[in-house]
Amino acid sequence: MVDDLPAASPRLRRRFPARAAVLLLMLILIGVAYGTFRDRLTLAYLAEHETTLREWMAAHPLTAYCLAFAMYVLVTGLHLPGATALTLATAWLFGFWRAVVLVSFASTTGATVAFLLSRYLFRDAILRKFGPQLGRFQEALEREGAFYLFTLRLIPAVPFFMINVVMGLTPLKTRTFWWVSQVGMLPGTMVYVAAGAAVPSLKQLAEEGGAGLISPPLIAALVFLGLFPLAVKRGVAWWRRRQGNAAGSAAGPP
Repeated sequence: MVDDLPAASPRLRRRFPARAAVLLLMLILIGVAYGTFRDRLTLAYLAEHETTLREWMAAHPLTAYCLAFAMYVLVTGLHLPGATALTLATAWLFGFWRAVVLVSFASTTGATVAFLLSRYLFRDAILRKFGPQLGRFQEALEREGAFYLFTLRLIPAVPFFMINVVMGLTPLKTRTFWWVSQVGMLPGTMVYVAAGAAVPSLKQLAEEGGAGLISPPLIAALVFLGLFPLAVKRGVAWWRRRQGNAAGSAAGPP
């Protein structure tokens, strides 16, 4: 099955050294920036300056949206720490609906970046690490198609980054990966954004941590998120059986 995986074209292979050099330079710059500003990228620091942050966002809304989008793509695409905290802070700053749109498209873009990096730059390294699991992924894709990816996206227990890198080594098309991920991650995104948007201040969130987010609506949303994949899977299985029975009835006896 590994032989059936999409391989980079000769042109892409010739350009790998240049691409790898650019990626290495990018990672160095990211490391320098993170080392310089890591103390400012915490909930505690943001809580101390939340009034200034609100004022700056009101004065420069477009810049704020662009920076938040780019930061989210960077964190999710390169599997950097802080995605959950970034989601909560984004929801607090922009509000529920705007944050849902921003986080949804930014997380899908970041996932697609990781998918493409896996497919065209880190193929051998990821095969060595995830080779034994890859066969099961491919078998499930052949059996269930893109619905398998959709199901994985609905299950919070399945690591976000592992789905991206392993799917990059399957024959799944990039556009299919993008739109299925966009739809599949939306319910979970809405739950996390709703939790962040309900926080009155970053100071409270920094002081209370996850305990400050617990509420009856959030618990109900998490239960729904856990049961939703099972309901969808059973619904699709029922629909397939019905379609199969309808096709059999239409054929009739010879």
